[in-house]
Amino acid sequence: MKVAFVVYYSKLNRNSFNALSAALGVDEVTKDIPIYFVKKEEDLIKGLCEIKQNYDMTVVGTSFFTTQIWEVNDLVKRIKNEHKEVLLIAGGPHPTGDIEGTLKLGFDVVFVGEAEDSIVEFFRRIKLDEDYLNIKGIAFLKDDNVCYTGKRDYVDLDKYPPFPYMLGKFGHIEITRGCPFACNFCQTSHIFGGKVRHRSIERVLEAAERMIKRNLTDFRVITPNAFSYLSEDGKEVNIKGLEIFLREVNRLYKPKGTINIGSFPSEVRPEHVREDTLELLKTYADNKNIIIGAQSGSPCILKNSRRGHALEDVYRAVKLSVKYGYIPDVDFIFGLPGETEKDVLDTIKFMKELVTLGARIHAHTFMPFPQTSYSKEKPGRIDPKIKETISRMLKEDKNVVFGNWTVQEREAERIYKYLNYGML
Repeated sequence: MKVAFVVYYSKLNRNSFNALSAALGVDEVTKDIPIYFVKKEEDLIKGLCEIKQNYDMTVVGTSFFTTQIWEVNDLVKRIKNEHKEVLLIAGGPHPTGDIEGTLKLGFDVVFVGEAEDSIVEFFRRIKLDEDYLNIKGIAFLKDDNVCYTGKRDYVDLDKYPPFPYMLGKFGHIEITRGCPFACNFCQTSHIFGGKVRHRSIERVLEAAERMIKRNLTDFRVITPNAFSYLSEDGKEVNIKGLEIFLREVNRLYKPKGTINIGSFPSEVRPEHVREDTLELLKTYADNKNIIIGAQSGSPCILKNSRRGHALEDVYRAVKLSVKYGYIPDVDFIFGLPGETEKDVLDTIKFMKELVTLGARIHAHTFMPFPQTSYSKEKPGRIDPKIKETISRMLKEDKNVVFGNWTVQEREAERIYKYLNYGML
């Protein structure tokens, strides 16, 4: 069967489709399937008019976060209204956590969890005109009931490139997938599992070399915790492996390129910020800042949300980062479930201490996400005392606090109403 894949290639979801397109691009059966990357909704709607005329089946793919559900809902309505014959598929954080809700938006198939293996098998079946509804890792509606075909095995990251270089597209390199901590507010462990898996140094370097040949010399990685690379359990640091990795990347990129590890789009856990990890960073990388996940200044909130570290870990991480010449950007989530006045006061006190040491505060508001332990909890509210503290901090230094906490407070309310009452 002659089939095309049309990807809604929005900025927020580009990394997901880089991985999926790369998997399709190296498979012998699917590598010649044309993939159209469309960045804007209007271009997608108009482009489908021509694209679908040339194929027996046109598949339109969307990956999205819960914060994007309203935008995606409108998009699906337009596609269903103007292009009824296309097959709509979805994946990513929200569809994985809210399978039924996503299907009822109008999607034909949802890809659950990591999807490189399942997307390849899916397109193989379509191309060969075979039934695709019995492959593992997908869900669909049958007589208004959700049919989930079951979990697939973990994806081997070395099996596929991190981006579809064969299609002229590049991006950040995913080096680690999975997280063993399973914080109550986070989807990562639910989407990718608690077992950490790493792309080998050889495959990372291979991808990096492809970028350098295209004069793309800014090296950045995707990982839930940059200092856990090559760790067997994701909780301990493999310092020898980390040094080999950084040394080899440095060899490739210097003197012209830049290497960023533990800054956007990755971060580090506070207990992994140590003298030896920072020495490696200072020797081989070019970071100006390090993103450290603290999330709260309350020991009680840290315990209840299963963060797995103490305030002392954060305090030490900030002091060490400053000592080594880095700006520590410390993540805080305001309004986490169960937050009391004492928790608020503890957080304010802790933030002030960190700022005095030289940290900046990256402020967030708690948003309930599907599949997490906090999915049904009330939306985060920023306590007036915290708002006042932030205001005073910003008067003294306009760069010391940053983030979208006020927007997230509004989004949290909408998400809560959707997850609890189905209100879109």
